[in-house]
Amino acid sequence: MPISNSLFTILTHRFSTTRNLSKLPNLSKIPGKYRPQAIHEAQKALTDYLHATRTLPFTYAEHIAKNSLFSVSNLIVKLEFSPTDFSKSFQRFLRYHPINEFEFFFESIGLDYSEVNDFLPANKFFFSEDGTVLNAACALSGFGFPWNMLGKLYKEEVSIFSRSSDELKARLCGFKEYGFSNISVIGICLAFPHVLCGEGELGGEIDALFDDLKRVFLDFDLVSSIEGNVDAWYEVCRKIRVFYDLGCVKGTMGELMGRSKHVFIEYPEEVLVQKAEYFCRFGVGKEDVGLLLLQSPEILSLDLETPVVSVLGFLKHFGLDTEELMLVSQKYPYVFGRNKMANLPNVLRALNLHEWFFNKIKNGSHQLLANYVLSDPDEGLDREFRDGLDKIQYSRTPIHNMNKLNFLHGIGFGENALTMKVLAHLHGTSSELQERFDCLLRLGVKFSNLCMMVKSTPKVINQRPETIEQKVNFLCHEMGSSLEYLDIFPAFLCFDLENRIKPRYSFHMRLTEKGLCKKPYSIASIIATSEKNFVARLSGIHPDAPKKWSEYISCKKSQGS
Repeated sequence: MPISNSLFTILTHRFSTTRNLSKLPNLSKIPGKYRPQAIHEAQKALTDYLHATRTLPFTYAEHIAKNSLFSVSNLIVKLEFSPTDFSKSFQRFLRYHPINEFEFFFESIGLDYSEVNDFLPANKFFFSEDGTVLNAACALSGFGFPWNMLGKLYKEEVSIFSRSSDELKARLCGFKEYGFSNISVIGICLAFPHVLCGEGELGGEIDALFDDLKRVFLDFDLVSSIEGNVDAWYEVCRKIRVFYDLGCVKGTMGELMGRSKHVFIEYPEEVLVQKAEYFCRFGVGKEDVGLLLLQSPEILSLDLETPVVSVLGFLKHFGLDTEELMLVSQKYPYVFGRNKMANLPNVLRALNLHEWFFNKIKNGSHQLLANYVLSDPDEGLDREFRDGLDKIQYSRTPIHNMNKLNFLHGIGFGENALTMKVLAHLHGTSSELQERFDCLLRLGVKFSNLCMMVKSTPKVINQRPETIEQKVNFLCHEMGSSLEYLDIFPAFLCFDLENRIKPRYSFHMRLTEKGLCKKPYSIASIIATSEKNFVARLSGIHPDAPKKWSEYISCKKSQGS
């Protein structure tokens, strides 16, 4: 009698949250009403095979068979299906076609099937060849770890599975001595896998972590707010880990986390991560961001994505004095106008006010974020910008142009006429522009200075990152200049490296080395001067210099061809 289709739904749903079912082998040759039966009988036959033939304890054989849907389905498609004798056919197949037991094992502990091949041991098919991994899994499962969650441990700390059963049991029992139950210890270990393999200096760090966790869960009684199951404990511990991943020091956080324990109950992990990423974009220390969120948890409830801000009004709202406000508006006019709250970190970095702002927030002014609103519907509006928007809507490529405009807003440019002028000179997709911008940041250009470079010379980000990097390296390493020189002469990055920068600089260096060029020339005057004026200057240095320059260029071209 066929198993009901509800079982097939349950079987596949178990994997749907973490795995890509589109890659599940096609069982279309089996009539739909028989597919649940085929999977059920295959899993049962595999359990019997692993237990009776391969001598695995029944419980673990069943864990492997029931949690390896992809691997089982791969076997099913190799057989002809018959409702009456499929079970016997499958048993017979296993008898004469031994399986790679590690493949089924790794899928069963929760590793994504597409990644399983990366973990398979070389030239080993059977647990009898190397039972270390299975023995560790059995020890963990015996303590209470859900079998299909062991992959979380394996991916992050594979060395756990090279330890003996006795060693793992001893460590787990040691954690219980802090006052935690089995379920608590399991949730902690799944969120912090390194605790199962820590020794030496790491052992001290683990003790510090458990001191914090004991303070939060037991002394501040967070334990009473957590449901008594592994998933609930794992979820809360994952949230706690967010703050350690930000750099908060283990052994120092128990008190603060305990006083803000509601954070770990009321907010999903995604919210904690999103808010942390938002404030990290201010270019401040990650640990400071973690401390801010725990000291001022009200921030976690704020919508920092959709509100619109007027940059001028926002700075006034946060208390920037009139004189400073005048200075920044004159120095960075392209940042003013309106922008989204989501872009605020880069707006303030573009103004070089990000540290000032973060310190205001950290020192108790976070409520100013909550109560900020536009003073009136027209605040910060720029008519020329609005006219530019209309032109974009009627352009040949409105979506492409809007994406480029959003890139500019994203790096701090406001809704103003200057932004529209810069937009007209940018070439490439928004992702390409971002990649080029990020390249210059990675090379060490200060954020606010880079925005100013884009404003004055938009073409600096109209070239491939590789080209930008080559030019910056030549400027700093061959010409002996610094990145700060780009603040004075950003157009340096717009000239051709092989046909303009290198030959002119090399020729000038030759003249200098021979003592012919007595006057020092700036890089800008060497590179940016027109060819006519460049040759005229050479003539003033030495009558034969123009001829030598012509020969030098001809030689370079012939070498290039």
